Amino acid sequence: MASATLSLLLLTLNIQLLLLLSPQTKAQTPSAPAPSPAGPVNLTGILDKNGQYTTFIRLLNETQQDTQIESQLNSSTEGMTVFAPTDNAFNNLKTGALNNLSPQQKVELVQYHVTPKYYSLSDLTTVSNPVPTQASDSDGVWGLNFSSKANQVNVSTGIVTTQINNPLRQQFPLAVYQLDVVLLPEELFGAKAPGSAPSPAKTPSSSSSTKTNSTAAASPTSAKAGAGGRNAVGWGLALALGLFCMGALS
Repeated sequence: MASATLSLLLLTLNIQLLLLLSPQTKAQTPSAPAPSPAGPVNLTGILDKNGQYTTFIRLLNETQQDTQIESQLNSSTEGMTVFAPTDNAFNNLKTGALNNLSPQQKVELVQYHVTPKYYSLSDLTTVSNPVPTQASDSDGVWGLNFSSKANQVNVSTGIVTTQINNPLRQQFPLAVYQLDVVLLPEELFGAKAPGSAPSPAKTPSSSSSTKTNSTAAASPTSAKAGAGGRNAVGWGLALALGLFCMGALS
């Protein structure tokens, strides 16, 4: 009797185990929710969250580069890197530096702060200079130069050099780095090359030439005048001599 009861108990336990392990039971087990897909990258949202990029955000909006960057991020496989100057960086510019720029020059200034490729800080220590920016063309101008020492990365334009500080975002496809200085491209703010507008080459002094030519031109006239004077004197003497002889004969 005890043996039959034990067998019945074991059978019941086995049935319960089978039910727990059945596919239907597994299907009823709640699973962890799948991660939702990441939304589009919002550059101005990243900047606005940090609260000290009002001027840069205004320039992005004014030049419509915020829309251009976000559109390019959605279609690019290279990613992008943005170097964002703080409000203090813009405040330290010379008075009127921004207001004196044309709309096209403002576009170029904003584009100069963006590279069409994603760079982590470690990437920037090994790049080949100059690094093209959104403002670069086929001639390779409007580039940035990077250097590193220890753990510090610097960026130079040829006019200003500054450290790359706090990374606001460092995740592909977009890296955003804080700058305490506005990157001033030589193409907009640099002194003109010495030979860019050469003054006309000096020719031999016009006054000297005039004097020389005048002298040369006057010389034949003087010679003729002298010869004419001598001839007139000779004819006068001959005429006087002839008259004298005629008087003597008479």
